[in-house]
Amino acid sequence: MSSDNATPGPLAGRRVLVTRGRLGELGRMLGDRGADVVHVPLIETTDPDDGGAALDVALGNLADHDWLIVTSAVGAERVGAAAKQHPGVALAAVGTTTASVLADLAGRPIDVVPDRQIAIELAAALNVRLRQEHVRILLAQADRAPDTLADLLRAAGHDVTVVTAYSTRLRVPEPGQLDDIDALVLASGSAAASWVAALGTDAPPVVVAIGPTTAQVAQELGLKVSAIAAEHSLAGLVDALESQFAVPPE
Repeated sequence: MSSDNATPGPLAGRRVLVTRGRLGELGRMLGDRGADVVHVPLIETTDPDDGGAALDVALGNLADHDWLIVTSAVGAERVGAAAKQHPGVALAAVGTTTASVLADLAGRPIDVVPDRQIAIELAAALNVRLRQEHVRILLAQADRAPDTLADLLRAAGHDVTVVTAYSTRLRVPEPGQLDDIDALVLASGSAAASWVAALGTDAPPVVVAIGPTTAQVAQELGLKVSAIAAEHSLAGLVDALESQFAVPPE
């Protein structure tokens, strides 16, 4: 709980741009640090091109799988009811917000959520949980999601079925929505790609990436990254942003 006598932190009054579809935990963390959070989603979600037919088939066969994995809150919403109907199927999610949505809909805790909210860490955490066991996995994700997670799981010997849970399309901001922004936070490589696709390489004075993979995508696309979070999580992202505005000691 904040106090009227509390010393404002480095983010107090800073206009921080979040482009992900939902503010979720990231927005709360930034607001708690005193930031003026500007939410301008660059991606809109729609039904898959097949209207969800492939997803319906996959979820109808969910009992044939040992694990169900989702990589976003939108994906969690699309599979949550099926997960509730199959309590014997273990659940994994790439981040805390996604895990919270899936847990609420499935009516049970999520079995694996990595400390660092990136695909490579989810694969590693799942492999630690499974040890040498090889399992059948249904991975529900966006149409443009990279193959990273599926490839890592297959390399570990798992039988992975990938299904498109939803489609995404670019949303170009309205004029004036991005005025007087102090910083941009990138929580994924797709966020960097969406920024460049919608707006080019011009960016706010400070750009902070959640991890080296996201930073690499941004830099390869021509974005200048000011800092990379030491801890590859939303908390680490906010800490790295705060460090960019911290006043050095005299």
